[in-house]
Amino acid sequence: MNSPAFGARFAIPSRKGPQLRLQAATGIHKGDRQYQQDQVAVMVHPHHARCLLAVVADGMGGKSGGRKAADQVLLTAQQLFERFAPDSEDPVELLRQICSEAHLMIKLTAISAEEEPHSTLALFIVLPDLRCYWLHTGDSRIYWVNDGQFKQRTFDQSYVQRLVDEGQLSEADAQSHPQSNLLTACLGTQQEPTPVVTEIGPLRAGDALMVCSDGLWHYFSNRELATVLSGLTPREAAELLINKARQRSQGGGDNLSLAIVRLVEGD
Repeated sequence: MNSPAFGARFAIPSRKGPQLRLQAATGIHKGDRQYQQDQVAVMVHPHHARCLLAVVADGMGGKSGGRKAADQVLLTAQQLFERFAPDSEDPVELLRQICSEAHLMIKLTAISAEEEPHSTLALFIVLPDLRCYWLHTGDSRIYWVNDGQFKQRTFDQSYVQRLVDEGQLSEADAQSHPQSNLLTACLGTQQEPTPVVTEIGPLRAGDALMVCSDGLWHYFSNRELATVLSGLTPREAAELLINKARQRSQGGGDNLSLAIVRLVEGD
């Protein structure tokens, strides 16, 4: 049975006040592909409950190579995040280290397995003081919305995005371009990744963040995502977006995964 899987819902009180909470949920679906090569997680720090990390990895490289690459991204992220000290260490350095070490481990996996595994990487960290940083390489995206309004997103490291940046292609045409899956950077290639790091926040009530693979964002506009992420709980939003993406893919959908974190008021 090819059905979506959703992560456990949870809420974390924020240090900013007793009436602010972080809610989170994840979702993943194989789509219409034979193999699942996406991986997704929301990790709560083992010693700082108000600190969390959300990660999506979209693996590439055959039936097992892509999944191995995505698995290595999550394993690396978990190991480094658990050792991270939010009160004294640099969160940007943590994100860059996750990217660098995951890239190296995927390359080592390729040597031992005689495969060519690669993976995108998109992740964000929310700190106890509600500062937020994100990093990405490839075409998995991170979105930031507030109270129904789209605020910011990552821009793909891809051939099609380069055409858009150069003014040769519109954003609308990019959605259906036949070479939309050609990446200019990712993890596991001979070329070193060139990740982009962004600081946002501090977050406030009504803010929502989503990290997702291209199998999901391909089917939605910025306005649609802002409406859904702001109007529903993370679990409800994950279910709706996956179901709607499956409908719109019309039997040709890729693996899709997402993690949603939202800051809300209330007990």
